[in-house]
Order: sequence, then C-alpha cells, then structure tokens
Amino acid sequence: MGFPFLENWRARHGISRGIAVFHGRDGGDGATGGGPDAATLNELLSECELLREQAIAAGVELDDTPRSLERLDQLLPRWREDPDTASWLGNDAGLYLGTVIVQRIARAAWQLWPNGHPVVLLASGRELDVVELGHAWAIEGAPELSAIYNEVSEG
Repeated sequence: MGFPFLENWRARHGISRGIAVFHGRDGGDGATGGGPDAATLNELLSECELLREQAIAAGVELDDTPRSLERLDQLLPRWREDPDTASWLGNDAGLYLGTVIVQRIARAAWQLWPNGHPVVLLASGRELDVVELGHAWAIEGAPELSAIYNEVSEG
C-alpha cells in the first residue's frame, strides 16, 4: 500500500538507508575493549536475514563464499519494485559482502566508525563501505558484489 505523503517525502529526501552498531559508552571499536569483540561483531553483522530469505526463495544458498556472491548477482531484482525492501536488502547485501570479505581475505576485519557504521578494513588500510556498495547493488544493480570481492581480493 502506498502513502502519498511518504512517497513525496522519499522523492525529496531519498530512501532511508544505513545501519549502525551501538556499543560501549566509551565509543570503543572492539579492539580496545570498548565495543564488541571480533567474533561477536562477525556474528551480528553476518545475519542478513532478509537477503537470506530472498536467496532461499530464489534457490540460492548463501554459504559465505565468493561463488554465492556471483549467484546473488544473477538474481532477478524483483525487490526494486518496493523501495523499503530495496533499502533493507541493500543493507543486508552490503553486510553479506563484508562477511564474505572478512571470512575469506587475509587480515580483513570489521571496523565501526564512531557513529556505529560498520565498514570493512582491508590489510592495505583502505576502508570499504560495504553498506553503501550493497545499496548501489540493490537499487542499481552495479557494482556487482562479485566484482567488488574480486577487486579487493586481488589488491
């Protein structure tokens, strides 16, 4: 069901998107003991419930491998018809991409910005805003998740 006032607001302000992980009062990043430890952060950010539901419905198994990213890239983007679904799916796609990178690429790790926004820190020191990349994939179809993975795994 559409609400005209909400659609008008979205047209002016865009779809809300993003995710934040709230942690200790001292604003720690987990490495200094003020936030979640790496294992807890990995578990929390790898849930991606909506993406996993969509993938299962399409017959795609998300097994945290680069191959599963390729399979996601091949899905028909039926979610684009619903801006709210696309936004949530963008969050999940970004977090899933980050999960695969953190699990498969040496010395890649989750890092939280001071506002709680999760990014992937690569060994080179580059911060990868996977949530933003997930939104671009969910809404525009590009860049492909597998292409992002391939780029960071080579460099």
